[in-house]
Amino acid sequence: MTAPAPHILIIEDDAVTAREMSAVLRRDGFSVAHCDTFDAGVSEVAQNPCDAVVLDRMLPDGDGAQMIDRLRIARPGLMVLVVSALGKPSSRIEGLDLGADDYLAKPFDPGELGARLRALLRRGAPGDDDLMQFGQLQIRRKARTVHAGDDHIPLSPREFDLLVFFATNHGDVVSRMQLLEHVWNLHFDPQTNVVDVHVSRLRRKLETALPDPVLHTARGQGYVFDADRTTG
Repeated sequence: MTAPAPHILIIEDDAVTAREMSAVLRRDGFSVAHCDTFDAGVSEVAQNPCDAVVLDRMLPDGDGAQMIDRLRIARPGLMVLVVSALGKPSSRIEGLDLGADDYLAKPFDPGELGARLRALLRRGAPGDDDLMQFGQLQIRRKARTVHAGDDHIPLSPREFDLLVFFATNHGDVVSRMQLLEHVWNLHFDPQTNVVDVHVSRLRRKLETALPDPVLHTARGQGYVFDADRTTG
């Protein structure tokens, strides 16, 4: 049996842009729905689940990136690709820190839109490794939840993505540039302390919830997630 086509919701108020993106995605084998306001998009996600959302930032009812959490309340674990004319590095970092899984600046090559979505759907697909467990620490990738025993550890979307990347590379030194590329989807160094700030917040939350540190600094190299170590 052929698997159903991934269903994508485009939230974009410019009708011409929405038609062009819809045509490109349909040619790439996706099924597509469209809403022109954020509120309409939230209602659509709640009533008709989709696999991913393509979200504009400059919408009639506000900055789409500022409201991503409302989409995930309607559908936990939803993958969100922000597509925006706000393409400066600072705007891209802001959008990713607000919870976007990826950020594509306009104008872009039409083929890149489908490629980015396919990459997101591969990343978000559940599998045998949906549950990652290290002692008391439990990470559920599909539900995007983290627990220490029975206690929930509240993480922001970016902190959760950081933790999953660290856990996937358990025991290995992870550099700052690797984090920028794999967690922020930035293939350049924005010369900010955005990585250090988020790692510090994640480390504090983990150390508050767990009896021993699991995230350690490798001086001059990066960070190591090592649940077997008890000092660091």
